[in-house]
This record gives sequence, C-alpha cells and structure tokens, in this order.
Amino acid sequence: MGEIIGTIIFGAVIGVLARLVIPGKQAMGWIITIIIGIVGALIGYWVWGMIASEGNTDTGGIDWIRWIISIAAAVVLTLLYTSMTRAKS
Repeated sequence: MGEIIGTIIFGAVIGVLARLVIPGKQAMGWIITIIIGIVGALIGYWVWGMIASEGNTDTGGIDWIRWIISIAAAVVLTLLYTSMTRAKS
C-alpha cells in the first residue's frame, strides 16, 4: 500500500514539474496531471533501468538522472495530451 501512495505522490510531483517546464497554460485537471506524471515516472524508471543495465547504476544520493528522464517523459506526454484534446477551430 505504501508503494501505491508513494507512486501517486511521485507522479503528482513529476506531473506538476512537467507542467511548469512547458510554457503557457495547459487545459487539463489535476487527475490527468497525476496520471501523466505517474506514466512519465514509470517511463523514466524504465529508461533509466535500460541505461543502468549498461553499468551506470551508482548515482550516489538522489537519483537526479531518473528524475530528469521522468520529467522529460511527462513533458512529452503532456504535449501529446494537449495536442490530442485541443479543440479544432
């Protein structure tokens, strides 16, 4: 149960940071932000796992590389979401 709560909190932080990186206002609610953040975090963990399997596993302390990859993945997902849900004029 603790892992689920931790994943939701981590996803919320990643989602909010991703929205802060993107200029302008995104038309999406907090639930979508958290879901995109969670998916971005999972993608970041997976990508970092692929990189780390090549021998770069020790980051010493906070795993900044994984955070950056997770935020970048969430930014891409946020941009995809906003482009898909944007009203066509």
